[in-house]
Amino acid sequence: MHLVDIGANLTHDSFDRDRDAVLARARAAGVVQMVVTGASREHSPLALQLAQRHPGFLYATAGVHPHHASEYTDECDAEMRALHAHPEVVAVGECGLDYFRDFSPRPAQRKAFERQLQIGVDLAVDGVGKPLFLHQRDAHDDFMAMMRNFDGRLGPAVVHCFTGTREELFDYLDQDWYIGITGWLCDERRGAHLRELVKHIPAQRLLVETDAPYLLPRTLKPTPKDRRNEPMFLPHIVAELARDRGEDIATTAAATTKAATGFFGLPG
Repeated sequence: MHLVDIGANLTHDSFDRDRDAVLARARAAGVVQMVVTGASREHSPLALQLAQRHPGFLYATAGVHPHHASEYTDECDAEMRALHAHPEVVAVGECGLDYFRDFSPRPAQRKAFERQLQIGVDLAVDGVGKPLFLHQRDAHDDFMAMMRNFDGRLGPAVVHCFTGTREELFDYLDQDWYIGITGWLCDERRGAHLRELVKHIPAQRLLVETDAPYLLPRTLKPTPKDRRNEPMFLPHIVAELARDRGEDIATTAAATTKAATGFFGLPG
């Protein structure tokens, strides 16, 4: 399999001790490209630096997660725009709304989200906005309302790490947005409903990701002693996804890789 992990938090300090080995294991497992998630003012520049050290293999996003929305100042906005001048940065985000934890006040979340959507609009090429790497948890109505405020101006969008309801899924698909599936699918406590929902995602809108080091698939055996997720486990997620969709693994792998390279504009 040739796979693309569209969301890996490889700047996380849990990878500091063995990051090169993590990348080598991912390659050996068939992960041919990865997008390193930039989710804060601190880590977005680090994601770019990591991508620059591994050209053609790693790419980056640049954005501020709603947990960090309080740090989104005018200076932060300028820093994000400077990062997006680099070709290795292939999407705006991770950005969006998270009312589950409310680590930043909701008004601050909405303001930071709006400003990052505007970056996507401002970076349009030939009338198509820059791809968006989106987060939404327990904020669906506000999320949809804010996206609709930019109707006709936004580029392609992926709702990363989808964990939501059938209604939410179909709202996203009605907008032709992409859906990112993680190891949440493998969690019998929280993700069992996804087993049925993933059948409804069109192949051309389906993307896969580990969200490493988070969301270690609970069906993975043996379980790593440190409980750390890493990109080499992406084939396990794809195998579970293929089973739930009633497809062979090669079909699911090929479809998600084609969708990912098209979405982010990656070389084939």
